[in-house]
Amino acid sequence: MQTSNFQKQISLRHLRVIAGMGEFKLVARVAQALNVTQPAVSKQLNELERIVGAPIVRRERNRLFLTPVGERLAEHARIVLRQIDRAAFDIEAMASGAAGPVQVGVVSSVAPILLPGAINLFKRSAPRSNVVVTEGHFVSLFPLLEAGQIDLLIARIWQPTELEGIDQSVLFQEPVVVVAGRDHQLGAIEAMTWARTVGCLWIMPQVNSVARRAVDAMFAGQGLASPTNIVASSALSLNTEILRQTQALGLFPKSLAQAHAARGDLVILPLDTEGLLSEVRCFWRAGGDEANGTVTLFRKCLAQAAEQRQTIPSG
Repeated sequence: MQTSNFQKQISLRHLRVIAGMGEFKLVARVAQALNVTQPAVSKQLNELERIVGAPIVRRERNRLFLTPVGERLAEHARIVLRQIDRAAFDIEAMASGAAGPVQVGVVSSVAPILLPGAINLFKRSAPRSNVVVTEGHFVSLFPLLEAGQIDLLIARIWQPTELEGIDQSVLFQEPVVVVAGRDHQLGAIEAMTWARTVGCLWIMPQVNSVARRAVDAMFAGQGLASPTNIVASSALSLNTEILRQTQALGLFPKSLAQAHAARGDLVILPLDTEGLLSEVRCFWRAGGDEANGTVTLFRKCLAQAAEQRQTIPSG
């Protein structure tokens, strides 16, 4: 394969198909994701093999698998497609000429996971716009959204429901896990049960919050009363120190918990939280951002930052 010929003949369609094979493994699922027919996907794969000059797929029992060459090509395709999407987003955002502030309300368990990336994207495209962040829980922030005091509300959701006059979208899903200090007495127990945790000190969400109601419901679903020895706090930095210095248990987003566990600060207990508060959504007043390009842009930045594993960009 000559590099110059490869560069001239490869197309975005080829890249999307090979990236799709790397993620979905099945021609049928790639076709569905790209909204094309299965023969069209097979044709693109055949063309890619001709361009590359080496097999990129192998067939086993009526299924196609990527060869090592195909896997490497899929990896490069994902990188290229992400960069193209990022370029398109940047140009569109800069051309929008967004200016003015955007007021964001967010729950503390989401803020460090999502907002830094979203704000970075936003400020690159709209340096004249300011971002004002208010942390709280859904019950305290929702009235601010209704009153127009914040433009967007980002929260973990329990029992999703439609809200009158409010639009919403799913940003991402991430499990919540049970964490403890590295010297916690339960940290070395393999046959862990929820019953063992009830008598422990717990760091819990605020009493009147959606998150607290969800946690109480989870314990009830296990046939258990909620813990009564608690510290009610949603401050992640404070909660981390409490976990380090006491025999407390707490609930952390999985990504943050894994980061602390890798540093040796905390341990993750093998307990199934059954999808507790795993879905993160963005809320805004219906029609409220139609005349506000700044808020629209920030919502797009949130969506971009939330794309954890995007493989086949749309378009």
